[in-house]
Amino acid sequence: MRCATVTAMAFDDIEPLTVPTPALLFDLDGTLVDSVYQHVIAWQEALFEVGIPLSVWRIHRRIGMSGGLFLQALQRETGIALDADALRQLTTLHAEAYLRRASSVVALPGARELVAHLSERGVPFAIATSGARRTAASALDMLGVPEDVPVITRDLVERAKPDPHLFLAAARQLDVPPQQCFVVGDSVWDLLAAQRAGSLGVGLLSGGYGREELQAAGAYRVYNDPADLLAHLEEVGVRPAL
Repeated sequence: MRCATVTAMAFDDIEPLTVPTPALLFDLDGTLVDSVYQHVIAWQEALFEVGIPLSVWRIHRRIGMSGGLFLQALQRETGIALDADALRQLTTLHAEAYLRRASSVVALPGARELVAHLSERGVPFAIATSGARRTAASALDMLGVPEDVPVITRDLVERAKPDPHLFLAAARQLDVPPQQCFVVGDSVWDLLAAQRAGSLGVGLLSGGYGREELQAAGAYRVYNDPADLLAHLEEVGVRPAL
């Protein structure tokens, strides 16, 4: 019997592999800025104005999904039928109520530093939010998001979360396959959309959902807030500078 001869190869003889740095696709509200509860109260106020009193906790469970789906769920849960004009009115009332509270919105801990770090390192990233550009503009300025960073808002896609359109559009703008992206979000709707886009999801606790809820929705890792994510970027493939 002839035995095969195995020749040991030195590490220096192995051709190095090129592994691309993953792109990060960020939700905005509750992920980078502390605005979830301003949105909750804005929706509660808008609903009250059209005669629909609704508890805050019920609204919070829907924050992060598209406004249209939120209102569909509302009709199903309350049994109150809303025509197209009423739905448009509610969307407008919510935006106006939120903008009245926008001055109280602040960046979450570490959010500005995370944006600056990724920009300095040349790590591709984008913002993908179920909100409209009108309500997102002040938050983007607050975070110091560079002008060349893609920002995909609800008004730019056919469907919002939990459909994957926002994240797919963001990945396309970066020219990075969705499979090479991490979606970072604070709600189960972000993580469900990430799965449907073919991306790994990273959950943040800063929007009010629990760790177990985010993991059940598909989170690969869960961190407290942007500062915690920044301290563990190597866990999502963003290695420290040498």
